[in-house]
Amino acid sequence: MSAKAGPREWLGLFVLLLPTTLLFLAMTVLFLATPQIAADLRPTGNELLWVNDVYGFMMAGLLVAMGTVGDRIGRRRVLLFGAALFGAASVLAAFAPDAALLIGARALMGIGAAAVMPSTLSLISAMFADAGQRATAIGMWAASVSVGVAVGPLVGGLLLESFWWGAALLIGVPVMALVVIAAPLLVPEYRAPGTGLPDGLSVLLSMATLLPLVYGVKEFSKSGLTLTAVLTAVAGLAFGVWFVRRQLRLEVPLLDVRLFANRTFSGALGVFLLSAIALGGVYLLFTQYLQLVAGLSPLESGLWILPAALALVAVSTLSPVLARRVRPAYVVAVGSLLSLVGYVVLTQVESVAGLPVLITGFYVLYPGIAPTMALTTGMVIGAAPPEKAGAASAVNTTASDLGVSLGIALMGSIGTAVYQAGMGHAPAEAADSLSGALAGGAFVDDARAAFTSGLNAAAVVAAVLVAGAAVLAVTLLRRVPAAGTAAPASSEEVPVSV
Repeated sequence: MSAKAGPREWLGLFVLLLPTTLLFLAMTVLFLATPQIAADLRPTGNELLWVNDVYGFMMAGLLVAMGTVGDRIGRRRVLLFGAALFGAASVLAAFAPDAALLIGARALMGIGAAAVMPSTLSLISAMFADAGQRATAIGMWAASVSVGVAVGPLVGGLLLESFWWGAALLIGVPVMALVVIAAPLLVPEYRAPGTGLPDGLSVLLSMATLLPLVYGVKEFSKSGLTLTAVLTAVAGLAFGVWFVRRQLRLEVPLLDVRLFANRTFSGALGVFLLSAIALGGVYLLFTQYLQLVAGLSPLESGLWILPAALALVAVSTLSPVLARRVRPAYVVAVGSLLSLVGYVVLTQVESVAGLPVLITGFYVLYPGIAPTMALTTGMVIGAAPPEKAGAASAVNTTASDLGVSLGIALMGSIGTAVYQAGMGHAPAEAADSLSGALAGGAFVDDARAAFTSGLNAAAVVAAVLVAGAAVLAVTLLRRVPAAGTAAPASSEEVPVSV
């Protein structure tokens, strides 16, 4: 029987949950600040998208590499490096004088986040040897992700009510300072057997796969089937094939791609990825509608989001309890279908007096993703062999972050494309973005209608995605038994003296 964790481990868990919540909060905290950033820094429509999604792209592109480095040199050491970098980059972003520097600082924040995220989950798996305690701890980790995604806009709204947009970025500084101080005292160091750094070419290939693919999606959604969109997407796929072939030949791969042959592993990742893509982009458009179309203040917008956020946290907490009696696949599928209903409601939102319909749809769809967020993490880690639990943690975090980032890119680009198509008759500033139309004071009603049409179109795509997630859940995950989402302990984790 494994030894149970004591007070020190539970306090250490609290220290690890703080940055987990913060990093996902950082993905959404700027949603409500977007109009202020647009007015202050005057970015182009494309630059404004990159302000929101470059953080997630850098984080997703480096997660697997950072997770492997942590296994080799020490997970706590990588955690501390990431926390320090994230805090410093947050200060740089908060006081950025132009869009280019803000995008660069957000990219550095993403690198810091990539170092922190896999370290938190893998350290939790190592700290809690008892299976029951470990399942509880991982459930709390998943709930902290839900909290971060949920309260980001509210925190942003509260800060924007009294301060400038940069204040929404400075909240990371005291949190990461606490991590740097408390983690060495409460979180023991762990590393897996083996020496040496990850294969450098594999790291480059992983990023060469991700970034061109994402850029191709953005370009296609914005401009259609252009030569640039096709070439970048093909380049990303080609690098992806090279990456997979190299991993299969390496004795110690950066990512063991054989894990994807497991139906539960790949199915759980697929379900979450589809759900996160759907939510990430629609969430951005939803928060912009509240301010730019409905005319609400940042604080008012955050308060409208609060009930849905509380529902998300409640359902995230109850889902593991329900999964002890009902197969997790069915819990996840029902949640996905609930989200589907909410997205269908959003397709009916209008630019005039559309707020009640918008809020109704969001209150239905938002808690629907909670079972997926709460259950798939344990399913992914539980499906991997004990000696590969660390790799599974990194892949799980990559999928969750990449899903939100791709959602922002895909849905944001769809919304932009529909908006610009509907505003082709307007002056250049008004035709580029809704914030530009509001700043110029011309064609405002037409611009709000065009933006709402973009939201409707994005909701249609999101509905299709979550329908696919429900199908994946019942086909690939139905064999996972009730109470079968606990993560196994890694037999290769080696504690190091603190």
